[in-house]
This record gives sequence, C-alpha cells and structure tokens, in this order.
Amino acid sequence: MKKYPIYSIQRFNCNDVNSDFYINTFKNHLVNHSFIEEPHRHNSYVLVFFTNGSGTHDIDFDTFKIQPGSMFFIQPGQIHHWSLSDDIDGFVVFYSQEMYNLYFRQKTIEAYPFYYSLGNSPEMVFDAKESKAIKPYFYNMLEEYQGGKIMKHDKIMNLLDSIHIEIARKYNEDSVLETHSYNVKIKELDALLERFFLTEKAPSFYASQLHITLKHLNRICNDILKKTTTQVITDRIILEAKRMLMDKKRTVNEIATALGFDDYSYFVRLFKKHTAMTPTAFRVSK
Repeated sequence: MKKYPIYSIQRFNCNDVNSDFYINTFKNHLVNHSFIEEPHRHNSYVLVFFTNGSGTHDIDFDTFKIQPGSMFFIQPGQIHHWSLSDDIDGFVVFYSQEMYNLYFRQKTIEAYPFYYSLGNSPEMVFDAKESKAIKPYFYNMLEEYQGGKIMKHDKIMNLLDSIHIEIARKYNEDSVLETHSYNVKIKELDALLERFFLTEKAPSFYASQLHITLKHLNRICNDILKKTTTQVITDRIILEAKRMLMDKKRTVNEIATALGFDDYSYFVRLFKKHTAMTPTAFRVSK
C-alpha cells in the first residue's frame, strides 16, 4: 500500500487568487472529491462543520461520532478519514497558516487554544442554538468566496476569524485548560515537542528549555494532562510512529531510526508497551 497522500489546497481546484483558501458545502465537496473518504493528510488547516447527517471521523487513530453540530479542527499533518451517511452536509474550509498569520500579523493561528496539540480534542459539538448562531458565518464566507465583490479577501479573513472567536469562546466555557495558570507552559511544551521530539527525548531537556525545574514541569503535566512529562513525550513519539507505519514501503527498522532510536528492539518494546501490539501487528491491523 502506498504512503497516505498529503493534499494541498490547490488539489481541491482552488483558483490562483485564493490558492491559500477553499470553502464549500460538504455535499458539493464530496461530488468532485470522493477520494477524501480514504485516509489522507493535509498541509493546511482544515475546519469542518456538519449541519446534517451522521457517520464517524477518524483523526490520528481516534474515532469521533459525526452528528449535526459537530465541528472538527484538523492541523497540518494529521491523518484522517471519514465514514459518512448519504445525507451528510455542512461546510469544509481549508486555509494556510501563512495566509492567516500574514493577514492578522498581531496574532497567529497557533494562538487559538483549540489548535494546541497537547490535551485537546480536535472535536467540539455545538448545540442547536449555538449552531444556528455560527452557521451564518459559513454561509457568508461561502458567498464571498464564490462572488467577485471588492475587498473579498478581507471579508473572508474576518469571517474566518469570527468563526475562530466563536469556537474559542465555547472552548473557554467548556475547557479548564484555557483558563489554567499553567496554560502558557503547556503551549510552550507543545511547540518544543514539535521541534525536538525526534532528537530530544529526555524530560530534563524540555524543563531546561522552559526555564523551570523538571519537578515543576512534571507538576504542570500531571495537573493539566494527567500524565508525567515522560508520558507526554512518549505519546508524541508513538503518534508519529503510527503515522510512519502507514507507509508500507518503510521498514520498521527504518522508522525506528527516523524516530531517533538506535536500538531497534527497544523501539519495538516501547511501541508494544503503549499500544499493546508490535509495530508490525499495528501496521497489519490498518
């Protein structure tokens, strides 16, 4: 089986002017892009809001139920796919980090707490009242995207940001992580992990980078994530291992090396300890 594809925004027939942005109703999106029901990745952010239908959504090996009001925020590089009912509908939006950050400048897409990797679910469910309030933003954004009025890009960007603000407000109401005093350190740890997890696996390294003691870092991780720092680091490594194992052309030994393990047998033992199966068995199961 070939490596799971990584789709760019341009793959979805965006025009040149808006090559960093795409929006469509989910029903129309499926007409020309049925291939998205197979496992794949994106090199952009993806925001999906379901207004009708049902099914399941697999994101990085976790399965979520789809229902009216389901909102998903997918980060670049995450593996996902769907199993959808025939009456599925809603909205799907693709946008690049560069487009967003260049437009707003004073804030970045990474500033929104629901895009943190650590401790957060990529899913949120809006009730009927909340869905009714946020739907017009998607409709207006789609209308702008399909039209040709002046200041089109500005309107789209501000509508997109308004959606992010509505999500952030709901997230703030639903999540302890957003308002917790340790939130800043968790965000910094998340960024450090993305940069260094392939080469740095010692908790003491991350504590040093955060300018705090390892004891304090363990306290933060235990309080917020209910895990030790070692568990947080290992979880990120295991997730990447699972992603790499989807590429059947790479040997397990090659993957172990790519993940920074010189000892192949140690990598296999670590993977089995955290998944209850060997890397080879995991690969076969997928």
